[in-house]
Amino acid sequence: MEKIVQEKNLLTLVYNEILETIAKTEATWPQYSSTDIEGNLRLLAIEIADEHPEFNRMSSDEQDLFLDSIINELTGFGPISQYLEDDTITEIMVNGITNIFIERNGLISAVPDKFISKNQLMRIIKTITSPLGRRIDELNPMVDARLPDGSRVNVVIPPIAIDGPYLTIRKFGRKAFTLEELVSFGTLSQEIAQFLATAVSNKDSIIVSGGTGTGKTTLLNVLASRISDDERIITIEDAAELRITSDHVARLEARPPSPEGKGEVTIRHLVRNALRMRPDRIIIGEVRGSEALDLIQALNTGHRGSLSTVHAENPLQALYRLETMAMLAGYEIPLSVIRNQISGAVKYIVHLDRIRTGQRVVSSIVELVGCSKGEYVLKEHYKAKAVA
Repeated sequence: MEKIVQEKNLLTLVYNEILETIAKTEATWPQYSSTDIEGNLRLLAIEIADEHPEFNRMSSDEQDLFLDSIINELTGFGPISQYLEDDTITEIMVNGITNIFIERNGLISAVPDKFISKNQLMRIIKTITSPLGRRIDELNPMVDARLPDGSRVNVVIPPIAIDGPYLTIRKFGRKAFTLEELVSFGTLSQEIAQFLATAVSNKDSIIVSGGTGTGKTTLLNVLASRISDDERIITIEDAAELRITSDHVARLEARPPSPEGKGEVTIRHLVRNALRMRPDRIIIGEVRGSEALDLIQALNTGHRGSLSTVHAENPLQALYRLETMAMLAGYEIPLSVIRNQISGAVKYIVHLDRIRTGQRVVSSIVELVGCSKGEYVLKEHYKAKAVA
């Protein structure tokens, strides 16, 4: 046990000393290949480790293993590497250096792995965010970005992250599911699958609602895959996640402002631009702001069959959220007018829940029939008997 503690302490010491050395020289590193960088790191690790008696007391094999662990920590993603590679894990949540949580099959659990130090965690965060052109420091303590494989990354560091840094990675599934597979998973029945397939074919506009992690994007992607290949689809997302196999798809992604506050492209900008791209269908990954008004107006002016998601606790709350977001556009439009426009724009609200076992299920489908006396008229097509 004492030997393990000594090796751990040595690993921390050597790691931190290497980081301090790198910080002084890494500005010149981009010109090197990854192989050259790894070789330089190994030489640096040997040079620093040689100064510690604990390293010299190790056998040759032990020294090689020790150096390999150092290089893996420096060039990879440290303790979260194995979880990034595990396709059964959908989310990785890092709460400071000592607490790592993962989500597998809809259930969250803690893992025993920990980071060596705050320096290691910050270096891994910068390894993730730097290639994306995002800066993370005290002046820019929050980053929301997308990895090349489509996974979402959110980083929050001190001073606003009290016990941070905090790192959240929502992994992008490598496989696009089908309606038939969702039936086999128990997410929905065969009858509901047929109902939704028919709705998409009939160009009925659908809003998928639900809480965080209920599978809204997954269902949206599945529904979009049922759109005919001869229709032009424009997808609009904050972080590109949708994978539609049709050839006639134009994918648009929002862009945050630069650290200088310039160059922002919002979802609303993209919705307006999409209307000039001759779309048959507009698919918005998630409506979360004033773009709701532009979407509603687009659906009322000939762009039927469009799809989107909304965070909400139930279908009625989804409609109320659309109202609120439409009002954020800044126009003094009476609520009654907004409700009439929404009732003419949206055909179905499909609501998802995550039950106690972690499984995602379609818990409700309602049809927005219209408005009467200023209130929505809803027709319930399906409601789960119980959502535990």
